[in-house]
Amino acid sequence: MTAQTSPARSVDPIQPSVVPDAARAHVADLGALVAASPSSYHAAEEVARRAEAAGFTRLAEDAAWAVAPGGRHVVVRDGSVIAFALPDAAGPTTAFTIVGAHTDSTGFKLKPKPTTHGAGGWWQAGVEVYGGPLLNSWLDRELELAGRIVTHDGTEHLVRTGPMLRIPQLAIHLDRGVNDNGLTLDKQRHTQPVWGLGDAESADVLAALAADAGVDPATIGGYDVVLADTQPARAFGAGQALFASARLDNLLSTHAGLTALLRASSPGSTNGAGSIQVFAGFDHEEIGSASRSGAAGPFLEEVLTRISAALGATADERARVFARSLHVSSDVGHAVHPNYAERHDPANHPVAGGGPILKINANQRYATDAHGAATWSVACATAGVPTQEFVSNNALPCGSTIGPISATRLGIRTVDVGVPILSMHSARELTAVVDPWYLARAMESVFAR
Repeated sequence: MTAQTSPARSVDPIQPSVVPDAARAHVADLGALVAASPSSYHAAEEVARRAEAAGFTRLAEDAAWAVAPGGRHVVVRDGSVIAFALPDAAGPTTAFTIVGAHTDSTGFKLKPKPTTHGAGGWWQAGVEVYGGPLLNSWLDRELELAGRIVTHDGTEHLVRTGPMLRIPQLAIHLDRGVNDNGLTLDKQRHTQPVWGLGDAESADVLAALAADAGVDPATIGGYDVVLADTQPARAFGAGQALFASARLDNLLSTHAGLTALLRASSPGSTNGAGSIQVFAGFDHEEIGSASRSGAAGPFLEEVLTRISAALGATADERARVFARSLHVSSDVGHAVHPNYAERHDPANHPVAGGGPILKINANQRYATDAHGAATWSVACATAGVPTQEFVSNNALPCGSTIGPISATRLGIRTVDVGVPILSMHSARELTAVVDPWYLARAMESVFAR
């Protein structure tokens, strides 16, 4: 039986001309989080910073944890982050309510020996494609390098250069048929950015990163550095109802999940009194999640196990807890594209501004089942949030999320949701102003279950 929500619980979406001030404030704060998070490492630190500012205590993985009922904590592993809040009455059989998202985005990552010298005296940076970006969307943008460097003494430094690079497109005069034949980009030859001019001996990409960190370039022992778009997020269009930004996939869900957790777990809140509230932001989703900090790795399981152990749970009690827990996996999805409507299922047309989507797939590319769909429907109705379904056109392959991966690893019931956007995997993506706000409200309702 296909999982679906009940039409009786539907809520009419708000019209764009009456977008609430709260929705505008929400996307303005989302834009601030994006601006602070050009890489997954920056995103994890920004989530932790915001959680600590709200009263959460940072935990180190290699230290003993003092976790007790009423505690609120956050822990970072590389480009991943988990924040959690325990109710005052938490005990060994208290269930978990988890909202999961991911902190990485498709794009480009800096290669070893990154400094190259191209024809015409151009300085270039050697980059490798990360995930499945829309390559053409990265052309002719002012880009920065962002990520982490590690010096020989083991110290990690977050770095970002500001606008520094650009992947220039070939002029139409040198490719007269490009508008008729289509743009074809070779991933090696045509995606290497330029960042300066002069003799080869003067060029040094790593020196720019070292200068940002205030260290000697010779002391850099390793780095994880990506390209990031530097154009700020902004609302625009009729009624300022549209919102464009880099890294909506998936900082939109990261921001919504964190916002919901901070509100639901704030001092004096009665939300979530029956469960341990958890937000998990994972790295490496765009390349399969198979890493120590990805959803296929042990990070979430280890954190949940340490929490259960601190509450005195036996192995049997922990298994019972997992059986009663819930994971809401949130990632962006496809809004109906007005120029390519035939690419969507003819009966299921998620629209921008229509509320968050429930993702369904018969082949378990999404983890939603009937129980999860019902829980999501109730949460949205309780929050006064409209919701809609997404299912792929049978003739097109379906993407996937962290949902099936974490469900397979943990055995916790998982439901896949998100927000409909256009231009997914572009350097700059598009959504409706109200939808991220709707999503955060629905997540806060989930935490209150």
